[in-house]
Amino acid sequence: MASDSSGLSGVAERYATALYDLADESKSLDAVADDLRRLKGMIEGSSDLRRFLRSPLIDRQAQTKAMLSVLDAAKTGDLVRRFVGVVGGHRRLFALPGMIEAFLRHLAQRRGEVTVRVSSARPLTPEQSAELAETLKKSVGQKINIESKVEPELIGGLVVRVGSRMVDTSIRTQLQKLRRALRAA
Repeated sequence: MASDSSGLSGVAERYATALYDLADESKSLDAVADDLRRLKGMIEGSSDLRRFLRSPLIDRQAQTKAMLSVLDAAKTGDLVRRFVGVVGGHRRLFALPGMIEAFLRHLAQRRGEVTVRVSSARPLTPEQSAELAETLKKSVGQKINIESKVEPELIGGLVVRVGSRMVDTSIRTQLQKLRRALRAA
């Protein structure tokens, strides 16, 4: 099982590195990153799209053509459309989320940024994101790139992940701690 995930990670890294090099060469890193973030949001927001990307039952050409239609509708740039076309042609669309993550990680690393994953019960306002980024920048000492995720089951508060460190101030966790304390009493 571990070899399967490391193999998938290796494929994602190789493709992401190739895309990064092409984007860097064409001086379109920011545009490609924006397109990939939008695509990542579409994939995360649609269980149907995730199933579609992983389905071995759908013909390679049909799968690629459908993905290119999605990208056209989203007004994605030419480089990302061509990249997804190549990925689909090699029957690797199942690894696309990993490729996107690897590209964004590579870009952040080159820029000296730290990616922070923030989960909240409701979407953060731009002011809240800016304040959180400033606070985290002081704590971490580097530029911060916030990836937000809405998880209503948190009830309130935040879960912040920086690398392997996690700070969980969610109400859900506080209620779980209270429940455990009451059972122990």
